[in-house]
Amino acid sequence: MKRIIVPCDFSGPAVHAFRFAVDVAAQSAGEVHLLHVIEVPVLQDSAVLSYDDGLFKELRAQAVLEMRTLTADVPDSVRVIHAIRFGPMHKIIPIYVAAADGDLIIMGTHGASGLREFFAGSNAGKVVRTSAVPVITVKDKCDGPVKRIVFPCTLENDFQEELAHKVKALQQFFQTHLHMVWINSPLYPEQDAVVLERLEAFAERLGFENYTVNIYHDMDAEAGILKFAHEIEADMIALGTHGRRGVAHFLHGSTAEDIVNHSRSMIWTSVMPSAISEY
Repeated sequence: MKRIIVPCDFSGPAVHAFRFAVDVAAQSAGEVHLLHVIEVPVLQDSAVLSYDDGLFKELRAQAVLEMRTLTADVPDSVRVIHAIRFGPMHKIIPIYVAAADGDLIIMGTHGASGLREFFAGSNAGKVVRTSAVPVITVKDKCDGPVKRIVFPCTLENDFQEELAHKVKALQQFFQTHLHMVWINSPLYPEQDAVVLERLEAFAERLGFENYTVNIYHDMDAEAGILKFAHEIEADMIALGTHGRRGVAHFLHGSTAEDIVNHSRSMIWTSVMPSAISEY
């Protein structure tokens, strides 16, 4: 977590994300890249383009002013890099992350619901689904340290072990308690005793410490994760995603993206390379 990219539109959730990123950077001796993207419409008429060129300069000046205000009280120990780019947000963010050699994105989100969720989703949801680096999404102000992380487990061989190593590093960074949870649903029922034994064996094999294993019964996996996280007052949910795109995403959706849209907790996600190859 040395180079943290924070896409920022200066909304409430974006400001919360920036404040959290500063705290993370202070702990990791890292730096924060505050990235503001100004969407550029496709224009053909040169006269209109000339008019809008002046508008873009005004928008840039306003963004510079808001960045200075936002970063005025950042401790000297944390380096903040200001970046303003023009273009489609969903394209600019990955280009900037690659150019800056970023290793984490922290961004605010309002979530999405109803028809907007079905057809378009949120910007954060799109980033979660496609980002080459882990993403933490933030909705509310984070008061105090991260104390409880929920790790929903499926025990899918390579995918789960690859993800577990990243979650273990996340837990160690925040020095927090990890709640491993298996959502037991009527569609795929498992005996609780058998699942608990498997979860314990999994945790011991990977060398986890300061954790508990849990079974939560619900009709739906996503709903079960959200309810369990709410009941234990989790600060963060850690998820892997298959990175589905195009038709695969439209048909099957993304559990991680759905949880980002509906949870009040912070969500850490990582697109797993072994999963991407499946689609």
